[in-house]
Amino acid sequence: MPVAEANWRRLDTLGEDCCRLIAEPSGWMLCGHARFFEVRIGFVLSYVVRCNADWWATGADITGVAGGAEVAWKLVKIPEGWRLNDGAPMLSDCTDIDLAFTPATNLQPIRLGPTSRAEVAAVWFLPEGGGQIERFSQSVTPLGAHRYACASPE
Repeated sequence: MPVAEANWRRLDTLGEDCCRLIAEPSGWMLCGHARFFEVRIGFVLSYVVRCNADWWATGADITGVAGGAEVAWKLVKIPEGWRLNDGAPMLSDCTDIDLAFTPATNLQPIRLGPTSRAEVAAVWFLPEGGGQIERFSQSVTPLGAHRYACASPE
């Protein structure tokens, strides 16, 4: 059952994004669609990010078109770390997923409900260059009722 919806328009380039947060019996699903340009390459991507009942990310699927070619990526959390498609597990210390092309994935660290500044290590997914992941550190600081500041030292 959908519990929330959001829409964004990018300010740094042509682009837009919309998503829905869906309550599932075993947790949460964030389902969305993004259209944007990066270095003159057009992207039209659909994404699903799965979280358990405690808001810890467990995986994501990203599909669509990048530069006119169909693309599909699957991120899965396994005991040894995160696996991108059939690649070797890596980034075992990361507890979150941050899709670089959408602000929607800032929802997970906020929903973890920090009462003071919290540091989050995320798998940062970049669709450019055929899809890649790297470690991404960010801090989440509560600013008051339902307001948070998210920042990254990178």
